Amino acid sequence: MSSTVSPTPGRTTAGPHPGGGLPGAIASEWTKLWSVRSVWWSLLASVLLMAATAGQLAIYVQNGNTNTEPADDRGVVAIGRIAIDAVELTQFAVLALALLVITAEYSTGTIRPTLQWTPSRWRLLLAKTTVVAGVTFSLGTLLGGLGAAVAAPVLGTWGRFDAAETLGDAIGLGAYLALISVFTLGLGAALRGPVGTLVTIFLTLVIIPTTLRLPDLAALNTIADILPGSAGLHFLRADTDTSPYPPAVGLLLLLGWALAALLAGHTVLRRRDA
Repeated sequence: MSSTVSPTPGRTTAGPHPGGGLPGAIASEWTKLWSVRSVWWSLLASVLLMAATAGQLAIYVQNGNTNTEPADDRGVVAIGRIAIDAVELTQFAVLALALLVITAEYSTGTIRPTLQWTPSRWRLLLAKTTVVAGVTFSLGTLLGGLGAAVAAPVLGTWGRFDAAETLGDAIGLGAYLALISVFTLGLGAALRGPVGTLVTIFLTLVIIPTTLRLPDLAALNTIADILPGSAGLHFLRADTDTSPYPPAVGLLLLLGWALAALLAGHTVLRRRDA
C-alpha cells in the first residue's frame, strides 16, 4: 500500500527566497549600517571637520593674499580646491565609518550570524562594499560641496567659482573617499580588529609616504607616489606640472589598492572561522 503526502499549502521548494541573494545581503548590510550609533557620530564628525578645515584653509589663503608685497600674493584659488585640501584630515572620520562596517561585527561577535545569513564570503564582501562605496561616495560629494560653500565667502575676491569645475571637484572627492573606504573595508576584513586596521590605515596614508619623501632618493619617492593616499591626492589635485603621472593613473592605482585589499579580506574570511 502506498501513500502520497500533499505539499503544505503556501510552501514551495522551488527557487531561492525572494529576499535572499545579493539584493537581500545588500539590504541587510544597509539596515545594519544605520543601526550602529558610531556611524552617525562619524557622519557628524566628517561634516564638522570639513567645515572647520575648509574655513581655516580659506583664511590662510585670504591672509596670504593681503601682503603689502604684491609678489607674495598666492593668486585666485578655485573654491573646490579648498575642499580637496581639507580632505586630508576629514577623510579619517569617513574611514572610521567604513572600518566599523566590518570590525564592529568582529568586536561584538555578530559576524557569526552574518555569515550564517550570507555564507558566501564573496557575496558578503560585495554587499558590504556596495553599501560602503555608495554611502561614502554620496557623503564625499556632499562634503566637497560643503567645503566649497564654506570657503567661498571667506576667500572673497581670491576665490574662483565655476559651477562645472566645483561639481567636478566634489564628484572627484566622492570617488576618492569611496575607493579609500573600500580599501579600508578590505583591510578591516583581513585584520579583523579596529585598532590594528586604523593604525595600518594611518601608516599607509600619512606616515609611510611622508617618511619615504624625506630622503632625496627617486626610488623612495616613486614608492611613496604609488601608495593609495598619494595616488588619490594626485588624482584629486590634477597637478600635471608637479605630479609624476596623470590624474587617471592615480585613480587606477587607487582602484587597484582597493581591489587588492578586498582580495586580502576575502582570503582571510574564506580561510578562517569567525
